[in-house]
Amino acid sequence: MNDIYILGIESSCDDTSAAVIRNGYLLSNITASQAVHKAYGGVVPELASRAHQQNIVPVVDQALKQAGITKEQLSAITVTLGPGLMGSLHVGVSFAKGLATSLGIPLIEANHLQGHILAHFILTEGEELRVPPFPYLCLMVSGGNSQIVKVNAYNDMEMLGQTIDDAAGEAMDKCSKVMGFGYPGGPIIDKLARQGNPNAYTFAKPHIAGLDYSFSGLKTSFLYFLRDETKKDPNFVEHHKEDLAASLEKTIIDILMKKLTQAVKETGITEVALSGGVSANTALREAFKTRQDNKQWSIYIPKFGYTTDNAAMIAITGYYKYLDRDFCPIDKPAYSRTTL
Repeated sequence: MNDIYILGIESSCDDTSAAVIRNGYLLSNITASQAVHKAYGGVVPELASRAHQQNIVPVVDQALKQAGITKEQLSAITVTLGPGLMGSLHVGVSFAKGLATSLGIPLIEANHLQGHILAHFILTEGEELRVPPFPYLCLMVSGGNSQIVKVNAYNDMEMLGQTIDDAAGEAMDKCSKVMGFGYPGGPIIDKLARQGNPNAYTFAKPHIAGLDYSFSGLKTSFLYFLRDETKKDPNFVEHHKEDLAASLEKTIIDILMKKLTQAVKETGITEVALSGGVSANTALREAFKTRQDNKQWSIYIPKFGYTTDNAAMIAITGYYKYLDRDFCPIDKPAYSRTTL
């Protein structure tokens, strides 16, 4: 049997990434991040797409070189078709379509959210991998998404709950911006929270039916609290930044874990995975480990390198689709919004 080489390309937001997988094993995973957005406190779509245009060729070239193969050895190309920023997606999708056509190999569509969930299946030579058995529950949390997904198979995922407004990562970013901490807010909040008291302050928690999430009320509560406190003490944030970060983080994690715990009870599934950019958060990982230590759940937490947007998760999605000959029409367009 010939080796299967899959090139994965990810450009849904502000990271240009390319990865090569051989028979399910990762050979390379190259990512070029964009520092230009920090000055604006968030991702600027036009600047992001321009940076992708500059990065896409060298990133793909480096991924192939690190994998030790030529483009002619590729079996297929997998690319994120959505969801994401349209300008950013178009750069990766156009490049992938052109390369696949020139090589005469199949194009495979990857859903960005599906990629995050399947990051748990990326194999690395010489390392043992503990993968979640089907079916399992996955909490997918990032800057744009907060979802509870029942994963029946790599190509069979059922949305049990999702945010009806802001996502958990978005709430962290916006609250960080309000406090003047900068962007991206998640890592900053995480670092400060390690030095703070998580019970110092109390913020609003939503009462949403079912398994859906909402973080807009928390964001508003936090904003009003800061407004009132800075009237009394203009330096309130600077004097209490660690406690503010810890209390905000605790509130967000409490909201996430309450609905996830409810999903476990309703489905009876105790195999629970974590994925997405916010899965790098220290306290969220600890909350998962506590459930495992109490023998409530069997947990699966991704490597830090697979938490943020990366092409390895896109390539592994493509590998499984390739085995099923699940190819994508070359004229299929990118899409900005979708569910699983």
